[in-house]
Amino acid sequence: MNEEPEILAFVKALSSADRLRIIGVLVRGKFTQGDIAEQLHLPVRDVFNHLAFLVHVGLINETDGVYELDEKAVENYARGQFEGKRPEYQDKPEDARKVLRGFLSPDGTLKQIPAPGNKRLIILNFIVDAFAFDTNYTEKEVNTILRRFHVDTAALRRYLVDDGFMDRESDGTRYWRVK
Repeated sequence: MNEEPEILAFVKALSSADRLRIIGVLVRGKFTQGDIAEQLHLPVRDVFNHLAFLVHVGLINETDGVYELDEKAVENYARGQFEGKRPEYQDKPEDARKVLRGFLSPDGTLKQIPAPGNKRLIILNFIVDAFAFDTNYTEKEVNTILRRFHVDTAALRRYLVDDGFMDRESDGTRYWRVK
């Protein structure tokens, strides 16, 4: 079984409102499962499942039934995935590097989405590298990753599918990168 990429696990961990609320409680200190369930007015079983997932992802630690936020892990995930570092495209041909320099900000976000043509294909080829092969993504996960590049996630998602970089189920429930 393939392990999912770290960014996907991180996105899944933060995609649940209840898990975010649990993290919000743990920001204030260490608590037991029962304490968290009581504070959030959630069933203990639901809290248990959310805590187990957050421990599995590595965002929280559990010792003798007491849960604690691993602030270093959260910081490392965020820094590693979302910090404003210069995009890496030095291995690309010179014409592609020129297009990327023209359309990307220093933090890797798009200044604007290019019009249809070679420039847009170069940009899409750069963006699709944020997606792993052999991994299925929900539309929400795709949007979260695409938002790293531009706020118009619907357009980028559509272009990636229309130009053959990604494929999806006809109902849009599952996306994957095309080889």
